[in-house]
Amino acid sequence: MRILVTGSDGFIGSHLVEELVRRGYDVRAFVMYNSFNSWGWLDKCASDIKEKFEVFQGDIRDPNGVRQAMAGCDVVLHLAALIAIPFSYHSPDSYVDTNIKGTLNILQAAREKNVRVIHTSTSEVYGTAEFVPITELHPLKGQSPYSATKIAADQLAFSFYSSFGLPVTIIRPFNTYGPRQSSRAVIPTIISQIASGAKNIKLGSLHPTRDFNFVEDTVEGFIACMNSVDTYGEVINLGSNFEISIADTALLIANIMNKDVNVGTDDIRLRPEKSEVERLWADNKKAKSLLGWDPNFCGLDGLEKGLKKTITWFSEPENLSLYKTDRYTI
Repeated sequence: MRILVTGSDGFIGSHLVEELVRRGYDVRAFVMYNSFNSWGWLDKCASDIKEKFEVFQGDIRDPNGVRQAMAGCDVVLHLAALIAIPFSYHSPDSYVDTNIKGTLNILQAAREKNVRVIHTSTSEVYGTAEFVPITELHPLKGQSPYSATKIAADQLAFSFYSSFGLPVTIIRPFNTYGPRQSSRAVIPTIISQIASGAKNIKLGSLHPTRDFNFVEDTVEGFIACMNSVDTYGEVINLGSNFEISIADTALLIANIMNKDVNVGTDDIRLRPEKSEVERLWADNKKAKSLLGWDPNFCGLDGLEKGLKKTITWFSEPENLSLYKTDRYTI
């Protein structure tokens, strides 16, 4: 089986490529073309891993490049996307081009070349929970330009299944965290500020709750989905079935790091009032039933275990130096 992974240079994508290689799969890693010849996080992978996958440099906004990347592949794990919510307020056009048109390019190429598609969604498409835990039947609500484009991409993916019989599965991870994650996400923001010696931790809203998932569990979900033939046309949540507030998460991290800090709100980091997603808590019964997937890092104990692994990575000076903890970047 030859697997194309888009977004391979990113946080989840790089972990996914590494694990697929370890398990003996033939992997083609689609990375964003750039003048530095950078493979993103794949530049940091172990040398024995780096020698065992193919790199394709391109842009999912380019249909011809996507077709070339997909040639000879059996399945595409489509993770490439613009994901920073604050930047989507600033530059929504770029989210339409990447998240919607890029996904359309993937789907059209897959239809042409008879390639299975596993499309990556996000828990943000649900908006603030109307009921918990959130099942896959929960209404969709685009409370940010980012989430609106992901809803559109999800619907495009499903339309290619229902209209053309393309084997498509939509995987919907809740808030994944772990080593390499961008500081645009809250857990790296907290850890990197504390690790840099800050006593006053600056965050956005503190009361919303999230269902955090360690990256190893998310990767396992993708692989389980890829190896299942019972998921065509399905939407599947990947979540831990545990919610915790941002404030409590920050205090938990500070306790693990044995640091005494003050956690406060920085107005510039707040989402517009009606755009804030107040509550996310996943129902993961469908993933357990269809995929046999059961997260190893679940509940408060699992969150602590995953946070310790994440903190260890961020505490390495070489890794921490990659993060600009003295400024807020959207």
